[in-house]
Amino acid sequence: MRNPASPGNPLSSQKKNGPEKKLPEGFFGSPWQLLLQVLVALLLVWLWQESVQRTTVTTIPYSAFLDKLAKKEIVECTITPEEIQGKMVAPAPAKKEGETKKAETTALFRTVRVEDPNLVAQLQSAHTTYSSVRPSLLSQLIFSWILPIGIFFLIWVGLSRWMTRGAGYSLLNVGKSRARLVAEEGTGVSFEDVAGCQEAKYELQEVVDFLKSPDRYRALGAKIPKGVLLIGPPGTGKTLLARAVAGEAHVAFFSLSGSEFVEMFVGVGASRVRDLFAQAKGRAPCIIFIDELDAIGRQRGVRIAMGHDEQEQTLNQLLVEMDGFDPNEGIILLAATNRPDILDRALMRPGRFDRHVLVDLPDAQGREAILKVHARGKPLASDANLQDIAHATAGMSGADLANLMNEAALLAARRKAHLVEQADLLEALEKVVAGPERRSLQLAEEEKRRVAYHEVGHALVAAATPGADPVRKVSIIPRGRGALGYTLQLPPAQQYLFTRTQLLAKIRCAMGGRAAEEIIFGEVSTGAENDLEVGTTLARQMVCLYGMSESVGLAHLIPSRPGLTEVPGVDGHAEYSGETARLVDLEVQRILEKAYGDAKAILQKERKTLEEVTAELLKKETLDAAAFLALLPESAKQPLAAPQ
Repeated sequence: MRNPASPGNPLSSQKKNGPEKKLPEGFFGSPWQLLLQVLVALLLVWLWQESVQRTTVTTIPYSAFLDKLAKKEIVECTITPEEIQGKMVAPAPAKKEGETKKAETTALFRTVRVEDPNLVAQLQSAHTTYSSVRPSLLSQLIFSWILPIGIFFLIWVGLSRWMTRGAGYSLLNVGKSRARLVAEEGTGVSFEDVAGCQEAKYELQEVVDFLKSPDRYRALGAKIPKGVLLIGPPGTGKTLLARAVAGEAHVAFFSLSGSEFVEMFVGVGASRVRDLFAQAKGRAPCIIFIDELDAIGRQRGVRIAMGHDEQEQTLNQLLVEMDGFDPNEGIILLAATNRPDILDRALMRPGRFDRHVLVDLPDAQGREAILKVHARGKPLASDANLQDIAHATAGMSGADLANLMNEAALLAARRKAHLVEQADLLEALEKVVAGPERRSLQLAEEEKRRVAYHEVGHALVAAATPGADPVRKVSIIPRGRGALGYTLQLPPAQQYLFTRTQLLAKIRCAMGGRAAEEIIFGEVSTGAENDLEVGTTLARQMVCLYGMSESVGLAHLIPSRPGLTEVPGVDGHAEYSGETARLVDLEVQRILEKAYGDAKAILQKERKTLEEVTAELLKKETLDAAAFLALLPESAKQPLAAPQ
């Protein structure tokens, strides 16, 4: 349910009122410019020194220095710990005829010093003026320690800024909050952009009213809830609701994810929580929105793995900021999660998250309203019926419906149409449910026949079983990652409760494909893997969770859940005995075998219909609901007795 036109960054409000303001790069500019300037400066200094020394100073080997010293051609020299520098007699140029002898000239030289105990004696015998120079302590400190450390520090700062420039933070201020701020002009989203959750909007309207006129509530002694927790499955519009609250109230809106608090450094999460609330106090009244709260709000003290308690420190600081010694006035914390069962109890108590708002999957009317919201800006043809699409999309979230409308627009654009027709919406529905078509996958004729009988077996069993979802479409066109064909069944309305008859009908329909293969070909194939998985899961849930088995009884049996050791009360072991586990396995097997036998009985009785419908499916590759029902005789439409 995200609004694509809404801003997604902290400067979204500036984009509306004028050109975007760039964030300052800092005193040294960008990190790359800083590193480039330092490297170029060092390179220029080195080249200058080398060029000066090569033009004015002659480098000679130490052996040549000793030869010139023996010939008394070394005029004077200065001895340092590393080298010897000084003046020597320059070699006279070639003498031309008639020229007088020119006076001797001197030249500068340098040579690398070699440990020579006779050097001083040789200098004395050659009557050379010499001296020794020892570098000062300050110069050694600067060139040996300060300068290298300074260069590496500049490189480290530049690299740290480059690595974190996407977030706008460096390693020097890693403890600062990374919340994105939207100014008071609003988020660009209002309650009109949110559909399908009227009860949730009604609950949040009170928060908006308090932010607009807090004096009216304070005069009666009423206190607005400090925390509002949005609970619901993924894609139901929890983040969009939080933006709508900020957009309606016209207050500052801080937005960040729960995972942005915790880093590899201990204490960073708690520091970011303190900095976040410090910023919020300066902009009060305001809203803080934390998405995926379970990243930092998990139950404390139930982890088996050892390690630092960075997450617990972050949670403790959040608890103190919400309801500690120093109260926060005018700050409302909105949070969203789809795992409320693992949140810490101290976080859920009154005084912190006082109000829990359920954002559930939309019903038929809500889905139609959501489709209308996402149909804005999309030219629909006169035959486009969003109400029919809403009834056919039971169980879909707002994000699924937004994706469906976008896929329909893409399909219309692909065929170069100017309007989105009903056929595009139906094709988009199949693409979202079953995956995209894979017409490039060419099956052999024998495999194609087997797939056709398999899918028609599903459809015939569904048509003859009471409580089964009606068949919308049967196809042998491969879709998705592994489906070589599919039978699309959609419930006529949103269902929140399922009876035992309906669950057994689902298992029977799942077994119809395998039963058809065994009847026609005398053996089964690997194509029923997913059908067996669905049937086994439903049968085990009936026995263990819903108490729908007479032999096992009414006990709610929690199965083993490895990897979920953080859930309170679950230690990863099954909470029943081995004898009960054997009874569960036997009952699950009995339910599956009974459903498989019923499916075979239906198909054997209607084998002629199975052959005729399969032949028609092989010709057309796809049969919709009307075409499929037209091929069925009255006997195939009569439901059998309710499954037991």
